[in-house]
Amino acid sequence: MTLPKRILVTGVAGFLGSHLLDKLIACGHEVIGIDNLSMGKLENIEHHLTNKQFQFLQKDITEKSTFDQNLGADIDCIVHLAAFKIPRYGKAIDTLKINYQGTDNVLEFARELNCKCVLASTSDVYGRNPELPFSEESNSVIGSSKVARWSYAVSKLFDEHLAFAYQESYGFPVVLLRFFGSYGPRHHLSWWGGPQSVFIEQVLNDGEITIHGDGMQTRSFTFVDDTVAGIYAAIINSNANGEIFNIGNNQEVTILDLAKTIKRISNTPGELKLKYIPYESFTGKKYEDVMRRVPDSSKCEQVLGVKAQVSLEEGLTQTIAWQRSLGLYKY
Repeated sequence: MTLPKRILVTGVAGFLGSHLLDKLIACGHEVIGIDNLSMGKLENIEHHLTNKQFQFLQKDITEKSTFDQNLGADIDCIVHLAAFKIPRYGKAIDTLKINYQGTDNVLEFARELNCKCVLASTSDVYGRNPELPFSEESNSVIGSSKVARWSYAVSKLFDEHLAFAYQESYGFPVVLLRFFGSYGPRHHLSWWGGPQSVFIEQVLNDGEITIHGDGMQTRSFTFVDDTVAGIYAAIINSNANGEIFNIGNNQEVTILDLAKTIKRISNTPGELKLKYIPYESFTGKKYEDVMRRVPDSSKCEQVLGVKAQVSLEEGLTQTIAWQRSLGLYKY
């Protein structure tokens, strides 16, 4: 197996992108990173900015000029992580346009270079499918087009179809990765980063934890080290080519129990305070949540040799310690 030497990463200053950068540099790869810093942070990658193995470009993936030959013809693999997601509070048009245009530009560049392309997708593409756990062959059950919440899932499903269409038409390999609830140090501190991010902030400020709906909806959270292990294996393993993989921990937890666990681990004074928020309050329109989300991770284990190692409690302990170290909170 010939390892790729030079790797292009979009969204490099974001949560997953910066952790992947750490892994790639540690493993001896050369990395070109692209990020427009609209959601990513320069501080996430500043420890690599003087490293000769790394070149950072503050550019926008939706601009075709970003992907010109000045990036070099010797790129062995592109990892496309940059995206816009979850129009919970609006901006569905940004979700649809940014994800389509960015992915189209990335795939067109991969075609020009004839290089492997690893693309980030999402567990959201399974939609409301009631049959769990979700395997890579499970159906996508998407709600009404009048419900903007589904625009993220649809944008990623389109990206997946576009990637396989490019592979079939032009012959370069693609790999699709469906992430399940990645979290950890450097996650975004808003809902963009996930419920655990917001819950930690609320607990450390002795505030009410805001639970959407009744809190009985479940998720499977994956510590960032495990997610990155899956991404890296997909990059270097040729057996991944042309495949879709769930990248996730199959430990299922209700959102209510997530809140209780964060409160207990944080060891903050006082009782747990909960505030239940009806979905209708998001936009005044109908919002549809997914009530259960659990991956079948067997394909990732068998083909990529990667299985999630970090328990939710262990991962949350590290994440709370990091978030507390920012010095932004009461406790």
